[in-house]
Amino acid sequence: MTSKMSDYYSSNHDTKIAVFAGKGGLGKTTCSAALSSWLAKKGRRALCFSTDPQASLSDIFEKDIFGKGRQELQESLYVMEIDADKRIAIFQEEIRQKIKDMYGIDEIPREIDEYITAAAAEPAMHESATYDAMAGLLASQEFDFYVFDMPPFGHGIRMVSMARILDMWIDKMEETRRMAQEYGDSAYRIQQKGAASGQDEMLNELQEIRKKLGFFQDLLTDSKRTAFYMVIVPEKMAILDTRRALDMFAQMDITLTGVVVNQVYPRELLKRDDLGDFLRERIEMQQKYLVQIEKELGNYVCAVIPMFDREPKGLKMIAEVGDIMMNWDGKITED
Repeated sequence: MTSKMSDYYSSNHDTKIAVFAGKGGLGKTTCSAALSSWLAKKGRRALCFSTDPQASLSDIFEKDIFGKGRQELQESLYVMEIDADKRIAIFQEEIRQKIKDMYGIDEIPREIDEYITAAAAEPAMHESATYDAMAGLLASQEFDFYVFDMPPFGHGIRMVSMARILDMWIDKMEETRRMAQEYGDSAYRIQQKGAASGQDEMLNELQEIRKKLGFFQDLLTDSKRTAFYMVIVPEKMAILDTRRALDMFAQMDITLTGVVVNQVYPRELLKRDDLGDFLRERIEMQQKYLVQIEKELGNYVCAVIPMFDREPKGLKMIAEVGDIMMNWDGKITED
């Protein structure tokens, strides 16, 4: 078992970033919000940033923050959920305007407009826009601490390796541009009106994004500056996913800081005579998997969060979750 999370942050002063990863629906957003709340109570300016397009932080904090920029919920506690689609649309318009200004034209040729639209529709573009926002926040160094709520596991891993994916995508776009020049299409003819050879505004912008992604990836792989957590529940698939995650993290040079076990039914409920069969079997199933977690992941487990009698929402409830998570030093299973 690792040390208490509160002890970890008291002794690791270089750590400025925390990332919560895992499958959807297991409580990553709750844990991200809880850590941010706890840090804010300790006087550290904390920003909780959600990369989930489902506006999870808005739900957790019971306030509409999606796409509204940085919001201060209480002293030292800031939250942010970006509208990636909106950022991509703005990005497209900026590219179009730069081309108009550069070549003194009033209307973008159809071939170029289709090129810009197709590029922005690439699956990687959504992650690029989100990752670009994350890297920009870190580069600003405006906050003492940054907590990132990653999207569900598969997409989260994709985002962690986004810089490499973007490298391949930019290479593909450069090849497309070279082919277009060979065929003498409108894009190439416009470039002949004085633009430097080989320049393309879309690619220039993406190159800038790639630099930021590289900067962020360097941070994510630095275990002194970034704490990386997996959030799981005591179920078979969650344990299997965590095993796979450990292998993937090793390949990407990411060190797993800890595992948070969430939504655990109190074992004491088994002593109640009025406990229904369904809930009894559910608790017994969890106890079986908690034994497995202790055996296979015990060295990583840094917190066990109980199942509450209501959804953990609102500032007061999230603060309670934070106190439990940060100060847990018990046993995964009972003797």
